[in-house]
Amino acid sequence: MSPDPENPFMTERHSMVEEQLHHRGIHDPQVLAAMEKVPRHEFVSPGDWPEAYADRPIVIAEQQTTSQPYIIASMLQAAEIKPTDRALEIGAGSGYQTALLAELANEVFGIERYSTLTDEARRVLDILGYKNVTLFTGDGTLGLPQFAPYDVIIVSAAAPRVPPALVEQLAIGGRLVIPVGNTQQQVLEIVRKQQDGITMECLEGCRFVPLIGQQGFAA
Repeated sequence: MSPDPENPFMTERHSMVEEQLHHRGIHDPQVLAAMEKVPRHEFVSPGDWPEAYADRPIVIAEQQTTSQPYIIASMLQAAEIKPTDRALEIGAGSGYQTALLAELANEVFGIERYSTLTDEARRVLDILGYKNVTLFTGDGTLGLPQFAPYDVIIVSAAAPRVPPALVEQLAIGGRLVIPVGNTQQQVLEIVRKQQDGITMECLEGCRFVPLIGQQGFAA
C-alpha cells in the first residue's frame, strides 16, 4: 500500500489491523473496518505520531492513557455493537475509542472525569466530523442516567467492582464491557442484562488506569 498524502499513516493503520488485530483473533468486520478508518494519530500529541499505530498504550494529558489498539478492538468485538445501538463510553479520554464507537453505533454518549480531556476530545471529534457523539465531564461511575437505557456500555478504566449504576442503565439485552480488579491488574469482563437478571463472563487479563468516582476507586 503506497503512501497517500491526503490520508497520512494509512499504511500504518492497515498494518495495525492485519498484524495486531486480525492475526490475534479480532474477526468482527465492522470493528476491523472502523480501526482501519479512524486516525489514531489525531488523538495523541504530534510527538507520539510515530508510535500512534504501535500496539501499546500512549500517555495523554492528566496522566491518562489511550489504550493499546488490540485491547480496544477486543472490547468492541465483545460488545457486539449493532448500527442501531445507543452506546455509553465511560472514560472518553483522548476520544479515540469514542470515534470508533461512533463508527459502529447509531448514537454515542461519553463521560470523562477531566474537563481538559473532554474539551480536547470534543475538538478532535468535531474536526473529524463525528455528529453522533455527545461528551460530558463528570463521575463516570454514575454513568449518564438522563440518557439511559444504553444497548452498550464500554468502560475504559479499571473498577474494583462493576458499578451498580451502570448495570441499572443497561437496556434489556444490553452489554457492559469493563475491566475489574485492583489498581495493578484486572480482568476484562462482559456483563449481559436479561429480563431475569445479569450474566458475567471473564474475557482476558488487562491493565487500565483506575476508574475514580463514587462507585469506583477513591481519588
